[in-house]
Formats: sequence, C-alpha cells, structure tokens
Amino acid sequence: QVQLVESGGGLVQAGGSLRLSCAASGSIFSINTMGWYRQAPGKQRELVAVITSGGITNYEDSVKGRFTISRDYARNTVHLQMNSLKPEDTAVYYCNLCNLYYTGRRHDYWGQGTQVTVSS
Repeated sequence: QVQLVESGGGLVQAGGSLRLSCAASGSIFSINTMGWYRQAPGKQRELVAVITSGGITNYEDSVKGRFTISRDYARNTVHLQMNSLKPEDTAVYYCNLCNLYYTGRRHDYWGQGTQVTVSS
C-alpha cells in the first residue's frame, strides 16, 4: 500500500501562483511515476503533469510554460509549482503515484484531493 498526503492549494487571483506538494510513503517501487491530475466540476479527471522515477516530465498542453513539476527523491515528494494561474485552472487537484511492474502492469494510488480556485 501507498499513502499520499497532499498540501497546498487554496484561493488565488488570476495571474497568481500556488505550490502543491505531495508526500508518498509505503510500498514505492523503484520504477514509478508521480504526478498531478485535476478534475473540474462536470468534467473528467485529466493529467496535469507527471514525472518519472528517471526524471522525465510530461505536461498537459494548457499548462506548459506555466506549471513546473519536480521531485525530491530522498523524501518521496512531488511538487507542482503553478504560475500565471487562470480561472480555467480551477479544479480539485489529485496527487498520483503509479507503481510500474516489469510485466507492464501498473498500480495507481491517489491522494484525497486539494481544491485550487482561481478568481478572475
């Protein structure tokens, strides 16, 4: 089992910044990804940013150049620095850790979610 504890989030005006953090503990495989997803009301959950255990990152197109994902491997923590926030970034943000098996199977774990609200 893996436990994910999120922090950060809140209310910010458009153009502002927020930083999300997520600390993982438990059975974390050496090959994994950590990342952030978000879900706005009435919409499906979508990937925001992900970083692999090897340091490769990937971002959703609308956040490229504004959001930066990073990891502290010693502390099993992932951060999402969000700059130039827009009202359309408003959503519940979920931390994700995905353990990857050599067989190709994957096991996803989720945080409880943290609200990010951007006012116009």
